Amino acid sequence: MVQGTCSNAGKSLLAAALCRLLARRGLRVAPFKAQNMALNSFVTSDGKEMGRAQVLQAAACGLAPDVRMNPVLLKPTSNTGSQVIVLGEPVGQMRVSEYLTYKPTAWKAVRRAYGSLAADMDVMVIEGAGSPAEINLRAHDIVNMRMARHAGALVALVADIDRGGAFAALAGTMALLTRAERSRVGGFILNKFRGDASLLDPALSLLQRRTGKPFWGVVPMLENLRLPEEDSVSFKQGLTPGLHAGAHGAGAENAPEGGAGLLDIVVPDLPHLSNATDLDALRDEPGVRLRIVRSAEHWGSPHAVILPGSRNTVDDLRFLQRSGLAACVRGFAYQCLQEGRGAVVGICGGLQMLGAEIADPLGLEEGGCEPGLALLPLRTELLAAKRLCRTGGWAHPCLTGFERQPVCGYEIHHGQTVVVSTARPAGPPVDAPIAGQPGTQALAQRPVRVVMADSEEQPLGWGLCDDQGRARVWGSYLHGLFDADEFRHALLQSLRHGAGLPPAPLATYSLGPELDRLADAVEAALDMPAILSQLGLG
Repeated sequence: MVQGTCSNAGKSLLAAALCRLLARRGLRVAPFKAQNMALNSFVTSDGKEMGRAQVLQAAACGLAPDVRMNPVLLKPTSNTGSQVIVLGEPVGQMRVSEYLTYKPTAWKAVRRAYGSLAADMDVMVIEGAGSPAEINLRAHDIVNMRMARHAGALVALVADIDRGGAFAALAGTMALLTRAERSRVGGFILNKFRGDASLLDPALSLLQRRTGKPFWGVVPMLENLRLPEEDSVSFKQGLTPGLHAGAHGAGAENAPEGGAGLLDIVVPDLPHLSNATDLDALRDEPGVRLRIVRSAEHWGSPHAVILPGSRNTVDDLRFLQRSGLAACVRGFAYQCLQEGRGAVVGICGGLQMLGAEIADPLGLEEGGCEPGLALLPLRTELLAAKRLCRTGGWAHPCLTGFERQPVCGYEIHHGQTVVVSTARPAGPPVDAPIAGQPGTQALAQRPVRVVMADSEEQPLGWGLCDDQGRARVWGSYLHGLFDADEFRHALLQSLRHGAGLPPAPLATYSLGPELDRLADAVEAALDMPAILSQLGLG
């Protein structure tokens, strides 16, 4: 079991690396995390919802994602409440006190899922959450030492040395654990180290003498690792792997617009941004600069704008208004339609924001009705039932200028979205007026059309086209839309052509090579013979 001295210590990626290493030895291995708190989730082939970290770890094992790998998923909707998902199904919206009452039921589901999954495996690689030394949470723990005890797991305690204080964090964690919990710790791992690891030797020896636990290795900081992150925190900080020097990263807000022939794409910094992994494939493109902006003053002169998913669409809409970004998005959309270049794109919650209104009669988010950006003639109502499914279909040529292309991904939303009048994917476009807002009056005369549909011709997205019939404002409910190389490349080529930029190299989006790179680096850094010996696999 991989536990950490803090959040974001690198537990998820180290667990993925160990999964990959063990699978390469021919062992049947599976990942497991009893309880995950994240806004980035995934929909399995049977329409169940689970955390993205375990999806990546499953890929490292060569397995299809299975909700038993992450039996409890918490998706925060506020500072004090979350949607609770158990074995892939939402069981309710709970405040902290309500969830603590529910915890015994969740723990039963965790034990059943672990037992069922582990029965078919040679090795289980379990990931903890936060830190086992959060003693205020010990009485209700189901994800750290309680899980280790239930599984009989050997614990690797990981500290992030890049943020400083790693040795104090390891020593302090051991001091706050009970004697029984300390006995479960097999060894320490320092993660994200930059420099000459031999300089650490005196400290490693001292801490080993004080705790009686060995250091299993010092894992270096792996730059430009193109693997999805579990949540949007590191994305917002400009720390997500896959950033290209000079193109992305911290401080990119203030960089010159579109510099060095890069396609400049702005992503508003939504407080409840979810499924940031939708943008990973775009961020990995060498000809793209993805900028996250927090206010109108950092808007710049983008070539395209993407409104990503949101776990609280209504509150994020209010943020766009307060920050001045709503006016920026509306003005840019008008510019795209008038000039016949660029695009405003909304994904899931972003699609809903582009519409005229979001109704929340059940109070799933904020309650009541909220005016949207009024760029598309859509009305969304948040319903109790949640749509969870893998979806395939096609993208209309108006999105890229190329022939109709296949798309695939997954849907995960409470919203039911309708056009204010009928829209259809073929035939003459249907007029659908938009309520007037400053800067959007001219949009009212433009027809809305279906720009994306599933295999049964049911709409997956809608858009407005310019005078040449190219979609300039559009959105879709399909997460993972940009992962498909063919569609992503066609879209980027179209945007570059409209911006007057020369062609740029295009990347292939694939996790396999990056998982092997991660596993190779971790194998070189860790004392794998010692770890395997303690697991009885030496």
